[in-house]
Amino acid sequence: MNHKLSKAKISLINSLIYPKYRNKHKLFIAEGQKIITEIFKSDYKINSIIFNLSKTEPSEFPGIKTFTCTDDEMKKISNLKNPSPVLALVNLPEKKLNIFELKDELCIAIEDIQDPGNLGTLIRICDWFGIKNLVCSKNSADIFNPKTIQATMGSFVRVNVFYEDFNLFLSEYKSKIKNPIYGTFLDGENIYKTELPKYALLVLGNEGHGISKQTKTFIDKKLFIPPFDKYGNHAESLNISVAAGIVCSEFRRRLI
Repeated sequence: MNHKLSKAKISLINSLIYPKYRNKHKLFIAEGQKIITEIFKSDYKINSIIFNLSKTEPSEFPGIKTFTCTDDEMKKISNLKNPSPVLALVNLPEKKLNIFELKDELCIAIEDIQDPGNLGTLIRICDWFGIKNLVCSKNSADIFNPKTIQATMGSFVRVNVFYEDFNLFLSEYKSKIKNPIYGTFLDGENIYKTELPKYALLVLGNEGHGISKQTKTFIDKKLFIPPFDKYGNHAESLNISVAAGIVCSEFRRRLI
């Protein structure tokens, strides 16, 4: 049975753009048929689905409440410039990091990433390169921000994202896992000429300030992605997700 979208439901959905209310209601927003299909195939649990009657036919899902709405109502609840005809409310998962599960893995750790779009793209990069675990500092953008979810294009269902005390995590990793820890720096070694292991932790810094002084003390090896401009007149740095894609590609390439 389809329910009509109420003002109370609209108010609830609008509140979920804020972390406080996502945590209070244990829900987050996912928009678009592709992302919602990915959620259905995963361990995530969908709480309810809203269909725009003027754009799509509502479907029935056992155990899931479905609601119908108008164009205007969908515009009120959507976070997209061009609203999708389908929006879902999804239960927040409860995940805890078991650091020993990172032992035989290539993993990424991000310090204070601020842009939700960058985080979403990084999650998508992890998914592409088979990296199952991503650790973020507690001051990083929230994975369940609607902009982050949208930028992942559904990849978030296949990548475990954890928020940890960064220094404590790196200290534990160094003492218990003992895989090398790499970081990207302008004064690092040329990544294309450096021997790279199968398993490691790749640390990426904040978009504006890079890796902090405190975090640098945990880095075993600095890596540098060299520019290929012939005249020395190139961009000052790379976008964090672009840099992550290059580094992940180079690590994985060595396994071919």
